[in-house]
Amino acid sequence: MEDTALSRSSGSRKRQREPDSGDSDQSLSLEDNLTFSDTMVALRIMRAQFPHIEKVSIQPFVLQSQLYSSVKDRTQVDRELESLKREKALRVFKLNTGQDDHAIMLIDDYLSQIERVIKRMEEKKQDDLPVFEWFKTHVISSKLDPSIGHDELCSLLSLGGKVKEEHVSLLINAGLLTRQLIDPNMYWFAIPNVGPVLKGLSQGRKELLSLLNRRKFKEMMMATLEKKRLRLSPLDMRFHLRDLIGSGHLRTVEAPSGLIVKVAKD
Repeated sequence: MEDTALSRSSGSRKRQREPDSGDSDQSLSLEDNLTFSDTMVALRIMRAQFPHIEKVSIQPFVLQSQLYSSVKDRTQVDRELESLKREKALRVFKLNTGQDDHAIMLIDDYLSQIERVIKRMEEKKQDDLPVFEWFKTHVISSKLDPSIGHDELCSLLSLGGKVKEEHVSLLINAGLLTRQLIDPNMYWFAIPNVGPVLKGLSQGRKELLSLLNRRKFKEMMMATLEKKRLRLSPLDMRFHLRDLIGSGHLRTVEAPSGLIVKVAKD
């Protein structure tokens, strides 16, 4: 068996499918759809495969770890992400999971998510709604980092109108910003409604690792594993496998019968 950081099997076969990155990819097995030639191709295909989550209004996002599992060269991923961020094609968010997790959302999806927030606030007859347009027009377009300081936030918002503390509180309550625990004058940009998904992400990781750790050799055929359902996560097995392979908690080994997923040794 040849151990691989990720599947190097039949790269050419996989890449034949890439230009056609529509919903048809939902039906492809993960084993035949694991690695891609560049970051944007991987993003678009994984976006199309993002699981539908009942009762949670959230646009698709991709974890940085999933990109690491799907494009062989991590430096290439980091470089291409930085370039796409500067081009304002996407945004990168630091996730509140207690780990070094980052989510990537295409900018159009993020703006759609903000529109959903505005609509919800309008239905609640919330005051100070113009702050959301100021946030979209002046903050999002000019501040590309995952975080922003209070003074800079207020300065950018003031390009739209007279800023009050209530405006900042409204952005926090809407889920667009979260205060950093280490410095309350700094905020993380956030994805609204992501809370239940993050809970499922953490629980699903534990459940999947526990499932494999209970097996004699701490391994399972990917084709078999992919068909299993997780009880504690609204995210599907494919989502969790990509994440844990990319973060190094799992690894893949090629065998004559197909790819084997193993728990990585500490």
